[in-house]
Amino acid sequence: MLRLIAVLLLIPLLDILLLLAVAGVIGGLETVLVVVLTALVGMLLARAEGRHTISKIQRKLARGEPPTDELIDGGLLIAAGAFLLTPGLVTDLVGLLLVVPVTRYPVRVALKKWVITPYVDSKTGGFATGRIYTTGFPGNGGDGVPGGQPGNDTYDVGADDYDIDDGDDN
Repeated sequence: MLRLIAVLLLIPLLDILLLLAVAGVIGGLETVLVVVLTALVGMLLARAEGRHTISKIQRKLARGEPPTDELIDGGLLIAAGAFLLTPGLVTDLVGLLLVVPVTRYPVRVALKKWVITPYVDSKTGGFATGRIYTTGFPGNGGDGVPGGQPGNDTYDVGADDYDIDDGDDN
């Protein structure tokens, strides 16, 4: 959680430093125009990609397939829109990286591998992704013995221990 807060604080700091550096080189008004232009172009791209993603979702649903990648793309496009609306060159760059399909694909793959799949596995015990335990129980090496090591929970009883005393003297 601390890393996330540090990153969230680092991005505006980098934005301010980059804006000051660019304003020192090309001027303040030109810097504002560049920021506005990148935001407008990015929002137009996000809108077009959003429409394309919605149509892909509809096509997959019409075929009866789950639109998993398209839903992740939709979430990334929403994040891209938020980055593009935030004034700054660093946030605009991150937003543009999330809008363009070529650069969004590796982000989606990494998100699925390191965030979505581990979260779903932890919540479903592996059933959603197919990583279920077929022998034994988790954490005991798959030896098939519930409760730990072999021999800890097993008892040897004689044949007379199977008699049931039902209270009748017959």
